[in-house]
Amino acid sequence: MPDTTDGQEKPTIPTPAIETSGTGDVENPAPAAVGAGVSNIIGRWRREDLRRKLSLGLRGVGLVCSLLSFIIMASNQHGDGKSFDEYEEYRYVLAIAILSSLYTGLQVFRQVHELSTGREAFSSRRQNVAIYDFFGDQVVAYLLISAASSAVPLTDRLRESADNIFTDSSASAISMEFLAFFALALSALISGYKLANQTYI
Repeated sequence: MPDTTDGQEKPTIPTPAIETSGTGDVENPAPAAVGAGVSNIIGRWRREDLRRKLSLGLRGVGLVCSLLSFIIMASNQHGDGKSFDEYEEYRYVLAIAILSSLYTGLQVFRQVHELSTGREAFSSRRQNVAIYDFFGDQVVAYLLISAASSAVPLTDRLRESADNIFTDSSASAISMEFLAFFALALSALISGYKLANQTYI
């Protein structure tokens, strides 16, 4: 009600409205803000779980393909110039298949252990593990593509003279190494994403 003491009306001063939004009170956030934070955390956990399973699946594919390449090439001995150990390129394919099988086998074992127990094998050195995963996937992927690419011209030359079980087996082993390369190349992308989003707390 206006004040009319001196016969003149004095204007009333409006009182400011008190802000009641959830952003104003840090200690007591609104329920909507709490729900959004929880849903963000759950979404991040789901993405992390999906990333781990995808990485395990890709390394599993790499392990299977590397083992197949190793077995096919090691058994590719038919005598009379049809033996893998007579060609340097095929020996290189076999050596990289063995290396890739060992690397992917160890990685698959570690990841299966982590998924089954719910704990990281090297939780105290999480940043170092992310770096090893990234560079390990890259190095093995490059070696796989290098070995497979070096053996393709030799196989083509041998097929020009005679297309037989020896060249077919060689081509199969090379194909498996190409598949293992693609699997580990994709795994390297996931490892790089993990490394880029690594927390240092």
